[in-house]
Amino acid sequence: MNATTAAAVAYGLDKNLLGEKNVLIFDLGGGAIDVSIVTIDVGSLFERKYKKDISGNIRAIRKLRTACEKAKRALSSSIEVIVECDSLFEDINFHTKITRARFEELCADLFRNTLDPVEMALRDAKLDKRSIQEIVLVGGSTRIPKIQNMLSKLMNRKELNKSVNPDEAVAYGAAVQAAILSGDRSDTIKDVLLVDVMSFTLGIETPGGVMAEVIGRNTRIPIKISKIFSTFSDNQPTFSIGVFEGERAMTKDNNFLGKVDLTGIPPAPRGEPKIEIEFDVDVNGLLNVSAKDQNTGNSTKSTITNDRGRLSKEEIDRMVSDGAKYKEEDEKQKLCLTARNQLEHYIFRVKQACEESLDWLDNTYLAEKEEYENKMKELQKACNF
Repeated sequence: MNATTAAAVAYGLDKNLLGEKNVLIFDLGGGAIDVSIVTIDVGSLFERKYKKDISGNIRAIRKLRTACEKAKRALSSSIEVIVECDSLFEDINFHTKITRARFEELCADLFRNTLDPVEMALRDAKLDKRSIQEIVLVGGSTRIPKIQNMLSKLMNRKELNKSVNPDEAVAYGAAVQAAILSGDRSDTIKDVLLVDVMSFTLGIETPGGVMAEVIGRNTRIPIKISKIFSTFSDNQPTFSIGVFEGERAMTKDNNFLGKVDLTGIPPAPRGEPKIEIEFDVDVNGLLNVSAKDQNTGNSTKSTITNDRGRLSKEEIDRMVSDGAKYKEEDEKQKLCLTARNQLEHYIFRVKQACEESLDWLDNTYLAEKEEYENKMKELQKACNF
């Protein structure tokens, strides 16, 4: 379950909402920033002062980090605080004063970066700032006044919603969803309906390494979608389905999730077998991939459970950013490869039709004029499918 989705549940559960409301969930913790839009219906301070480098002393660094975190929390309600560490390094008792203004100056670039996902979420949701009725803060770092001020300013000075506990919202919402999935129908949650979306586009690899989309990013889940594909070589006995997630046109630039093989395909010319590929994503985001040969009924099914290739938060942010950055270049490359594949497919179909006509001609000596003319029409029709 996405953390911001869980936070949305926590926000909406105790509200008497009327009609539809768009809510922006701004989740800023100690080291990650997540932004989702949901629709609810119904450094080195010590070294500078003492000329001593503590970067190699793990214990001292941990002690200083703890003190700095405590100071950061205190600066949300105070204008200045004292950072204190007894016996920090070589029996030196370290203490220094830091103001909120200095803290904001030190973190200015980090604070600015937290706003980029907000604008990206608005673009993905195809909404403008005026369409957002509520902005809900989640995560301890949303208590920082500068963050609140910048976010409110970005959203046209809209007042921020602080009605949920930023430290507990995600766990609370996840617990609500767990109760729903386990069948709990108590009055508090009986009317809760959670609709989540795909974080990434899901697709399979096609000839040339092109990513063929099956389920698009931001599609509501649970979802079940099937598409028809075919073989790309004559008498191909196995259809291998490489499953990828990502926003790039080529699979090499996306994340590989796993592979499913459909075997036992009867000998046939390339492009003739009809292989139905189905992606089924359940409420937990678990992906089931199945493949069925429509001619024989032969099928296979697999659950993509390999977590070794799952992405970190930083990798997810990078992939989404790259998808937007290289969209035009990727689309050009994809169209070029698609055109090549279509030409190659056409050439093979024409070649096959000509070979069949030549075989007929080599074994036919006493046909009537109409038979030759009919065979010509069949060949012309085959070459213009």
